[in-house]
Amino acid sequence: QVQLVESGGGLVQPGGSLRLSCVASGITFSMYNMGWYRQAPGKQRELVALISAGGSTNYGDSVKDRFTISRDNAKNSVFLQSNSLKPEDTAVYYCNAKWQRRGVEYWGQGTQVTVSS
Repeated sequence: QVQLVESGGGLVQPGGSLRLSCVASGITFSMYNMGWYRQAPGKQRELVALISAGGSTNYGDSVKDRFTISRDNAKNSVFLQSNSLKPEDTAVYYCNAKWQRRGVEYWGQGTQVTVSS
């Protein structure tokens, strides 16, 4: 059974930082492109950051230079370091695993991030 379990969300003041974690089980983690997406109330889910199986990264325009995605294949984990947080970063953040060639994709349940004073 495949599971993606996110953690690290919470309430933070503007300008603060959070580190989100996602631990995967039931997949050959090193073969998957991993990503973080977010969805704010009333909005569509949007890309935050991607890291390929080979380690290449890509970021949404709104988080470039503030967020950093990384992965640890030995721990089946992907991380999102979020700095200089803004109220507009408030959303549920979802972990995603995708094996493009096989057309396989999985989602976590999400973790809430709220940026507010």
